[in-house]
Amino acid sequence: MITSIFSKSKPINFLVVFAITVATFFIAHFKYTEGAGLVQHYVKYFFVFCASFCSILVLDFLVSKNKLTQKSSYEILLYALFLMALPQTMLSENIVYANFFILLATRRILSLRSQIDVKKKLLDAAFWIAIASLFYFWAILFIILIYVALLFHSNTNLKDWIIPVLGVGSVFVLGISYSILVYNDFFSALDLLPAVNLNFNVYNTPQYIIGVTLLVSFGIWSSVFYIRTIKSKKSDFKPAYKVVLVAALIACSIMILSPKKEGGEFLFSFAPLAVIITNYLETIQDKWFKELFLGLLIFVPFCLLLL
Repeated sequence: MITSIFSKSKPINFLVVFAITVATFFIAHFKYTEGAGLVQHYVKYFFVFCASFCSILVLDFLVSKNKLTQKSSYEILLYALFLMALPQTMLSENIVYANFFILLATRRILSLRSQIDVKKKLLDAAFWIAIASLFYFWAILFIILIYVALLFHSNTNLKDWIIPVLGVGSVFVLGISYSILVYNDFFSALDLLPAVNLNFNVYNTPQYIIGVTLLVSFGIWSSVFYIRTIKSKKSDFKPAYKVVLVAALIACSIMILSPKKEGGEFLFSFAPLAVIITNYLETIQDKWFKELFLGLLIFVPFCLLLL
């Protein structure tokens, strides 16, 4: 029954996902945050929630526009369930904003398939990634995604390879200008000395162990089938599928390098994993197994949220 509801894109699916996102946000809000009585606290997290849900809408747009799934809505459901499994991701405001801008950049990168306004799309993608890095430095690693996409599209135009550097440079100049105006120096507004933390002891709790295991195990299992199915896709769409896979690897790198292991660092992996797992779900022929697979993805996050 669950699979039949989300097997097609319907307006009610967005209502269900919105309800899941709202419930997750409020439960996480009261479990993990302080200062809930302050007006500015509610205003701040209202914008965080809006950015979280808008990320889901952008994900749905880029998936449907680039035909990354078979017109189902599993990817937005999975994204919401991942938020439920690791609700701390919705409270890391800088990462939430950074992830939103990364999704905007990914939308432009995937649209390179049309080979129309390539230079503009490359500049836009680099600009959004650089903006994301102002909120969370390691988001800058997604700049790799632009060059990977150029490789997948066999783009040998030297100007196109230089444009992303100009996009990042423009944000760097804007950051310096802001720093001079506000802090009266050049680099206070820019995080140019990022820290790296390889201590994973904070994940040694039941919620993290179960939640991360869910993401990793289902993600790896689905990736095996995802890689196999890329060969059967139309040549025009193969680069987009490969870009999603590389995005998942970059997100994994960010999780490892993250200076603060607070759970928010997993957010970057939600969108690519949602697409990868959705593709696997759509290949399952046995209805009972598909229901069981999706049922576990619903039941486990729900239990984790209430722990």
